[in-house]
Amino acid sequence: MSLTDEQTQELEHKANEIRQDLIEMLVASGSGHSAGPLGMADIFTALYFNVLKHDPQNPTWSERDRLILSNGHIVPIRYVTMHHAGYDITKEELGTLRKIGSRIEGHPSYREIPALETSSGPLGEGLSQAAGIAHAAQMDGREHDFHVWCLTSDGEHEEGMTWEAIMYAAKYRLNNLTVIIDRNNIQIDGVTEDIMPLEPLRRKYESFNWAVLEMNGHDMAEITATLEEAKSIQQSPVCIIANTTPGKGVDFMEQDYKWHGVPPDKEQAAAALKQLRSLGERIEVADDD
Repeated sequence: MSLTDEQTQELEHKANEIRQDLIEMLVASGSGHSAGPLGMADIFTALYFNVLKHDPQNPTWSERDRLILSNGHIVPIRYVTMHHAGYDITKEELGTLRKIGSRIEGHPSYREIPALETSSGPLGEGLSQAAGIAHAAQMDGREHDFHVWCLTSDGEHEEGMTWEAIMYAAKYRLNNLTVIIDRNNIQIDGVTEDIMPLEPLRRKYESFNWAVLEMNGHDMAEITATLEEAKSIQQSPVCIIANTTPGKGVDFMEQDYKWHGVPPDKEQAAAALKQLRSLGERIEVADDD
């Protein structure tokens, strides 16, 4: 079902709030990744506030959709989005990111927060985990009870294990599995196409017998429509290539790979928040119109 203009603007406003809390979280901890989390804020907002079947009050509900975060270093955006969605993560706790004794670890830890579904750190493993969960659901006759979503980075596709999982999912026709690739074209050392070219990425997935969709990862109406379309495809697993801008919303971070794993300092955070608050005001004006 298509979003109304009002629903779209509500999600855009929520994504902006989430970006602001992300910046405050990173500067408070003095640690963490900036570019990827900012770039994925719109997709996480669409998932948690429109698409996912989940219950923040019952996070291990057996019929919940499973969201596997393979590129675990962007988990700060998941923590903030879960906080806004009503999970048991407080605003104060967000500020303890990567602190000793905190549940809010730098990579997802299932032992600390079961709603994260899996623990991740080494890149390239998440799609194998997601394929296993999706296949187990099919074997149990539960493939229609919940959908399995796997978020991955483009850089992870330099890992051989990722392609083994792609073959596996196609063999077993895991039509309850959707992978979303954060195609932001950067990784810690530079631009993906300089380090290890991935293109033609779409044709590669199609040659492995996946259905492939593409979307603008910052167009909220397009995001929600594409995610819903993915769930309707029954012949094969689905890959969504989400074209995103790393550092989205903060002009001095956008498209700069050097912000991949660096948090802002206080001055940079203040500048970032000023930009995001200004954007939030423009969204509110659009709401009023």
